[in-house]
Amino acid sequence: MYRFIVLFLVIVSVLFIAELTPPVQNAVVLPFTAAVTHVSAAIMQLFDDQVRAQGKVIWDQTSGFAVSIEAGCNGVEAGIILFAAMFAFPASWQQKLIGILVGLVTVQALNLIRIISLFYIGQWNQTLFEWAHLYVWQALIMLDVLLVFLFWLRWISLRSASSRAAPGAPA
Repeated sequence: MYRFIVLFLVIVSVLFIAELTPPVQNAVVLPFTAAVTHVSAAIMQLFDDQVRAQGKVIWDQTSGFAVSIEAGCNGVEAGIILFAAMFAFPASWQQKLIGILVGLVTVQALNLIRIISLFYIGQWNQTLFEWAHLYVWQALIMLDVLLVFLFWLRWISLRSASSRAAPGAPA
């Protein structure tokens, strides 16, 4: 447990510091944020043709309401925490890779729902938007990270139990 905690803290620290550097911001974070913005807008355009996106901003042409996807809202930090937890945990490289890939997709899927819901809540009620943005969705995204990690731990446990129960059988 001590090894896991120390390794987790080191990985999280290194990745958060790296994320804040201008080269990583320009090469990774900003393009990723723009992609999240455009995917969110594309989903909304399936049922709302007044939605537009440019850079990290999504706006409604009718109401003029806009949101800007900023650091902390793009899912990068949640992804870093999930990555660090799975990477630090003693599991096979295959288990880590599967967990990280599935986990990051899950976190980003929920983040898209978050962005879309906040966009429409903001058009309806600014006070509720602030509350949902600062409290509800922050907690739900971190809860998602925790649940994905716990489900991954359970999956690892079941795989190792089945491989011990049937020696020579594929897990």
